[in-house]
Amino acid sequence: MHICVIGGGLTGLSAALRLSGAHTVTVLEMDAEPGGCLSSYRLPDYAIESLYHHCFSGDVHLRALISELGLSERLEWLKGSTGYMVGGSISPLTTPLEILRYPHLSLLEKIRLGLFVLGSKKADYETLDEIPAERFIREELGDQIYRSFFEPLLKSKFGERRSEVSAAWLMSRIAIRSDRGSEGERLGYIKGGFVELIDALLLRLDEMGCRVETGHRVSSLQAVEDGWMVDGERYDCVISTLPPQETGRLSSLPLPSLPYQGSACLTLATSSDPTDGIYWVNIGDSAPYGAVITHTNLLPFERYGEHIVYIASYYSGTPPDDCEELFISDFCSRFSIPRSSIHWHRLRIEPYAGPVYLTGYRSMIPDPHPAPGLFIAGMFSSENYPERSMDGSVAAGEAIAQSVMEWSP
Repeated sequence: MHICVIGGGLTGLSAALRLSGAHTVTVLEMDAEPGGCLSSYRLPDYAIESLYHHCFSGDVHLRALISELGLSERLEWLKGSTGYMVGGSISPLTTPLEILRYPHLSLLEKIRLGLFVLGSKKADYETLDEIPAERFIREELGDQIYRSFFEPLLKSKFGERRSEVSAAWLMSRIAIRSDRGSEGERLGYIKGGFVELIDALLLRLDEMGCRVETGHRVSSLQAVEDGWMVDGERYDCVISTLPPQETGRLSSLPLPSLPYQGSACLTLATSSDPTDGIYWVNIGDSAPYGAVITHTNLLPFERYGEHIVYIASYYSGTPPDDCEELFISDFCSRFSIPRSSIHWHRLRIEPYAGPVYLTGYRSMIPDPHPAPGLFIAGMFSSENYPERSMDGSVAAGEAIAQSVMEWSP
């Protein structure tokens, strides 16, 4: 078969890898570089992801792919540190002692929170899918723990829709992030960046005869007899990794419009460390962004020669026209960073950064085979429920490839 894969992100490339060789595969990617949300800025001395990334020890599909591509020795495990900025100061929350010293919760509340986190891996996501996270936390842990610990996370991630997000998403997030020892969270990163994973995938696909066409934004998707026409070229079947509503718009099929949110992520390099050695700082104060992630507090500073910082915000609708200047001005003021110490900065706007996991989201997940010869997979797939991840994206790509192989035109 001749198969068209729309979208050259991790899901699309993983699907193409499983189908190439046995089939003729063409990947159409709208951006100049494949990788989707895992694409990178290629600077003179190093490459760095345009959106912050790390992986987890439980990412079995991603780790298997890394091994298959001969990159296992490049995967290193690092200690991630976290903190909250409240009232203009950062409270570290990495070690048990730091959590005990956290000034915005009582000792009893900290004990209740610790026991709650320990029980997160036993959560029943099917039941929690119908329960709002805010209500669940208030009932289980009380208003103070919700306001001082969970509300900043939900607000930074989902903004005004935070009260609609399901407890299934929150508990999944807690379970994923609870892989930590006494010195912090265990996080994975590929030496040289995840660009090495994308480059290795592209090299393997090229060796298998797969064509990856960049700079191609699909504008037409039409069912024809025994196949599909994509921008005037016929294929036996199509895998679309676009959001379902975008595939529906292109194909005129009544696919569901899932709730998505966008992200505005400013990456910058600076001479000084803004977060006092902490990797991930959630902002509890009022700010135009929800988190500041200092990449060089996870990876060694010496690899880059400058501090790499992500300033991250999620939004609904469209971000402010001046959000780049807004981020920089607030960041410099809030963290006492002279603007002259910023070496470079780049803003990435991603309109479909990820689904909003509202209550009842599980029932919204669309059929991965909505029409003869048309398959859909991506961040919205069941493999990425109840929280999207690189691992879920690889799993979604591999699962949809298997569905194509089992399908008979």
